Amino acid sequence: MCLRRDFLTWTLASVGLLSLTGCGSGLKDSYSLEARMPALEQSLSGTYQYADGFASDLCVIQDEAAFNPEDTTSEAAAVFDISDREVIYSKDAFEKLYPASITKVMTALVAIKYGDLNSQVTVTEDAVISEAGATLCGIQPGDTLTLEQLLYGLMLPSGNDAGAAIAIHMAGSMEAFADMMNEEAARLGATQTHFVNAHGLNDPDHYTTAYDLYLIFNEALGYPVFRTVIGTTTYTANYRSKTGDAVSKTWKGGNWFMTGERETPEGLTVFGGKTGTTQAAGYCLIMAERDDSDKEYISVVLKADSRPDLYDNMTNIISKIVK
Repeated sequence: MCLRRDFLTWTLASVGLLSLTGCGSGLKDSYSLEARMPALEQSLSGTYQYADGFASDLCVIQDEAAFNPEDTTSEAAAVFDISDREVIYSKDAFEKLYPASITKVMTALVAIKYGDLNSQVTVTEDAVISEAGATLCGIQPGDTLTLEQLLYGLMLPSGNDAGAAIAIHMAGSMEAFADMMNEEAARLGATQTHFVNAHGLNDPDHYTTAYDLYLIFNEALGYPVFRTVIGTTTYTANYRSKTGDAVSKTWKGGNWFMTGERETPEGLTVFGGKTGTTQAAGYCLIMAERDDSDKEYISVVLKADSRPDLYDNMTNIISKIVK
């Protein structure tokens, strides 16, 4: 049985049994429950063991020293067996890092969980993204799409404009939607995560960890529509412009394992994922795999030096699944 230790920490803190001093105090702060456990055991006189049940369906990283950090050159990486609830690899999984567009996994989760995917969304001027180099799906103010169509524009071409349109439609502002994202992160026990936007463009106060991303992605995989969206490599959206004219846009995904630009290790199938890249975040990727016996896995690589390095690192760690 697995115990999600960061969720235990957050829950105990919420009832005043444990202090979370140090959380959010700096981007390089690392989370460690082990150092707090002796005092926790004494204060609870062993009753903390009853916490096993409410996190028993998740993986816990007990000792990163059991894994070779030189297996990857990226800043952080991890592989989780979500069928058997085991950790296959972990390197600095609790280090706070910038997630770039992997942020959009949480955006999609909030939209799917709390939104109406059939609702009509009219793009506003607030959804315009003017930052140089930002990836866009090409929607314009006045365009009207469904929320479901925007999910494809968010996840396949990694449209920052789609993220902004979703946020404003659902919460009225980017700030209010970020609050929804942070509330959902807290609910999942992602205690080392803080979002300020729905798309992942860089901000010093916008960060997460490889482990928290696993928690978020794992939750999202529980929704069939999320699996459908991230498993799609090409999608054509047909919608209306401000003037009522028909618009048709085709969006393509960028995961090299799914587009055939990088070979997947034999015995594995990649069935979805999300890339992310900014200068500060480096090259990032989270994705889901399935082996020949239909067991499922989540893998994540954060802050690789280049796109080829990103896929080299990911290949190295998911190869451990089938060795």
